[in-house]
Parts: sequence; structure tokens; C-alpha cells
Amino acid sequence: MLFPAVLSRIVEWLIYQLLGNSCFRTARKMRNYGFHLFKSPSFKSTTSSTHYHHQQQQQSYPSSYPNLSKHLHKIMEQNYNTMVCDFNGTLLRSQSFFPFFMLVAFEGGSLIRAFLLLLSYPFICVLDYGFQLRVMIFITFCGLKLKNMACVERAVLPKFYLENLNYHVFQTLSRAKSKAVFTSVPRVMVEGFVKEYLKVDHVVGTELHTFGNYYSGLLSSSELLLNKHRSLKQNFSDGRPDVGIGNSTFFDQFFMSISKEAYVVDLQEDDKTCKNNVATIIMPRDKYPKPLIFHDGRLAFLPTPSATLCMFMWLPLGIILAIFRLFVGIYLPFKVSTLLGQLSGIRLRTKGIFHDYDQNDNIASSQPLSCPNFTGTGRCHKGVLYVCTHRTLLDPVMLGVCLQKPLTAVTYSLSKTSEIIAPLKTVRLTRDRKTDGDTMERLLGEGDLVVCPEGTTCREPYLLRFSSLFAELAEEIVPVALDTKVTMFYGTTASGLKCLDPIFFLMNPRPIYYLHVLGKVPQEMSCSGGKSCFEVANNLQRQLANALEFECTSLTRKDKYLMLAGNEGKVAP
Repeated sequence: MLFPAVLSRIVEWLIYQLLGNSCFRTARKMRNYGFHLFKSPSFKSTTSSTHYHHQQQQQSYPSSYPNLSKHLHKIMEQNYNTMVCDFNGTLLRSQSFFPFFMLVAFEGGSLIRAFLLLLSYPFICVLDYGFQLRVMIFITFCGLKLKNMACVERAVLPKFYLENLNYHVFQTLSRAKSKAVFTSVPRVMVEGFVKEYLKVDHVVGTELHTFGNYYSGLLSSSELLLNKHRSLKQNFSDGRPDVGIGNSTFFDQFFMSISKEAYVVDLQEDDKTCKNNVATIIMPRDKYPKPLIFHDGRLAFLPTPSATLCMFMWLPLGIILAIFRLFVGIYLPFKVSTLLGQLSGIRLRTKGIFHDYDQNDNIASSQPLSCPNFTGTGRCHKGVLYVCTHRTLLDPVMLGVCLQKPLTAVTYSLSKTSEIIAPLKTVRLTRDRKTDGDTMERLLGEGDLVVCPEGTTCREPYLLRFSSLFAELAEEIVPVALDTKVTMFYGTTASGLKCLDPIFFLMNPRPIYYLHVLGKVPQEMSCSGGKSCFEVANNLQRQLANALEFECTSLTRKDKYLMLAGNEGKVAP
């Protein structure tokens, strides 16, 4: 019974688009060229009129409403009970829906789905507003699992929404006790973010049809947006919000006209103001309503059509380049692999080991810097415990390359594939404090050891809480501050395949690794000097955070995986 129901919905939609909609547009074009054949008011059917309004939503109209940015000081002095605003082009600075549909298609769907959405873009551009949204919704959501969309909504989209927030609109929205957001995109793409980060009470958007645990790609009603009159009456007692914020589009003009006060967002005029350094409408990171510490997904850029096209053109070469870089690091000596790696585009920015770099990444001094327990032979004594910040799985590898010596790394959870391809020795810990302590003491007796006490990676400028176990095991502790910079793909994931993490990092055209080896921890600041293991761990966390200009947190590995993936992030041995 399910298949005939879906098939009937598709046939009904095609008949509407190919017959009613096409005939209406053809007649309207004939009238515009002077053929006044259809002047009768009865010509526009109810369905065609509705579609016409959806088309007009994309068109801009001269607005008599005041500019929000110019009246911001006045608004900030007021306290409002109710407020309503549009999402794209108002609350978000981006007026295009395409990048956010691409994020859902790529992160929640597959590479093939994302490629189909990109191929459809030239055809979408020539369609009217309503048809554009319907096509993008169908390609993005047809056959998509509900749980995959929920993961993208929770872990991927908030980062890009925060980076595109209009700061002035956010300031205004924060003045209201009750807030409502309207959008023509599917409600599931917006609701989680605006409710969690912006504390919005009501979200009205396009509703999607589902069958079982999947989306069908069709709408649950014939409208792209729920009935505006009914929605306003449900969200506001008198149907009239105190303030309405929108842009010069058909739909925004509707709810702004019934608001007691209304303001329009003019992005072009605001951008000109920003260039004159008078004001800024870009949300500063320190003004985020909620700190962005964890997020997931592979894409490190906003996938606009041009950026997505560049990514797909780079992808074949990137895969070959990643395999080349991987094999060079595994099978060739340190000096040869370092040279070939840098020739292939990998950039190592080191400090405290070989050379000191200035602010422009130019060599300021060619004299080797002191290394802990340096003997003059290019190697350090055994038993040094390197305590590193954790950015990717390649952290111990990059440290070994820079030190030009083999290291042993302990891991809390690592896939079998990553253990096999690792160019250094890796030892899995059990999470039992006594057993892990004995294992690390044995490894320190065999040579130098690398540990990442955060227990997991973090992409943003924050350090997670350090485990204190390492502080009890070694007297010679050397903290190492590591950071990375990528432009295309993130080399970490919480819900994806962890075995592909190194591949994705090495697929970036010019990935950068920053390594800063700090001085050995003084004896009086270690456990042998009377400090507790917790004091040592917290002190090293602050020291490394200061070196990287990061912020310390009390969050743990468990917090990250529960937030992003709904599990504790354990990988079976």
C-alpha cells in the first residue's frame, strides 16, 4: 500500500507542474508581450495563483520599512514580548539555500547524492522559486534516513549557521520574550539550531513527507510553507507580533505588514557600512549564544556551487595525492619522507625543535633549538613522555617526523585499519587505570612515549580535560602544542568511518601542521616535586592552551561522542 501512495503523490505533482504550472507561465508570458488574450480574472486558478505567490517570494520589492541596522540603538533600548523574522536572507546573511542542502546531501547522504545535486544546479537556476526548492528538496531528501538527517541537524549545520548569522538581527531577536522564525526550507533543517542556540519558541517551515524511517522527498502538503494566517494565530494571541524583521520579498512583506513594528534587512547596504568600519553584521565568535566546541562532518568549507565544483574536480587528484603521502610516510626514512611530504604540499611549522619561525612563517633563526635531553647526536634519551594536544590521528606521526626518531603512541580507541597503516608503534589502552598505568610504565622503559591526555580530537580552539594518569608515570614530561589548518576536508569524525580520517586529512591541497615543543616540566611542578597528578594535568592543560591561545574546558571524550554521535565513541579491538 505504501508504494502506490507514493507513486500517486509523484504523478499528482508532475501533472501540477507540467500542466497547470506550465500553462499558466506560458499565458503570462504571452500577456506580457502584448497578447492580451487572457485578461479574465478567472484565468488564474487557485493552484496557479498560489504558485505565482511562491515565485514572487524570490523577487525584491521597494520597501518603505526602516533599515534594521540604522535603528539598532533604538531597538536595543526596548523590551518586546513577541518577535518574528525570516531565516534565509534575514537571520542568516546567506540568501541562497543551496549550500545548506548540499551539506545535508553530502554529510547525511552520500557523495553520489551530492554530485547529483550539483549537476542539477544549472537547471535549478532557470526555474522559478517554488520549483527550485521542490527539486532541491527531492534530490536531497528522497530515500534519506531520518536518523542521518537528525545527525546532520545536530552536529553539522550549527557551525555553518553560526558563521552566517546576522549579528544585528540576532541582537534584535534576543530582546524578545517570545520568538518565531519562518522559513521556506524544510523545518527539520532549521528547528534544532534556532531552538538550541537562539532559544526560539516557534519554528514554521516546510513539512516533509516520510515513510517508515525514510524521507520520500515530497512535501507533506501542497504548500512550501504552512498557512501564514493560521501559524501567526497559533504563535501569537492577537495574531500581531510586536516586531517583524524580514527582507524585501513577497512573504516577508506579508508578516511585516501585520507587525506592530517592522524593519527590513538590506545586506548590500550593510556590507557597505562594514567596509567603512562603522559597524559589523558578522557574528563575532566571542558573541556566539552558545560556545561551538564540538561539530562533525567532513567538509571544512561552506559548499557554495562554485566551491563544491572545485571540490569534485580536486577529488580524483586528492585521493591519489593522499595515497602517495601515506605510502611515503610509511615506507621511507624520516628525512626522505619529510622532503617528499613538503614537496607534495604538506606544511610543517615547527617551533622549539629545529627552527624558530616568525609571524609570517619565515625562518627567523637557522640554529637548532634545544631539545630535552639533547645529546648532540640527533637523538634524545629514552623514557621521555611527550604530552600532546590532540587534533588528528597523525599527531604522533608528525611529532616523530619533526624529532627525526621513532616514537610509541598509546591510544584509547583506534580502528584496526589505522593501527595497521600507522608508521609507528601503537598500543591500545584498556581504560582500566591500573592496567593502563603498568602498560605505559613498561613502554617508557623501552623508549620515548607519546600520549594525548584529552582522549579525543577537538577541531575548535578548545582543550578538553586532561586525564591525570600520565602525570604519575614519568619524571621527564615534555608538553607539545599541536594545531592543524585545513581548507577542504576535516581529518576527524565522530559518526563516520574513523579509518578514513588520515586519508581525508591528506586529501587537502595544502594541509598545515603547527608543532611547538615546550620546555620540560620542572621537577617542582611534577608529582615527584609534591604536586598531585590532578594539579600537574591541569597545569599542563593551561600551559598548552596559552601556547596555542586556546580555551580550557572540563569536557571529556564521553561528552563529545554523546553530543555528536549518541554513543561513547568506543571502537571494538
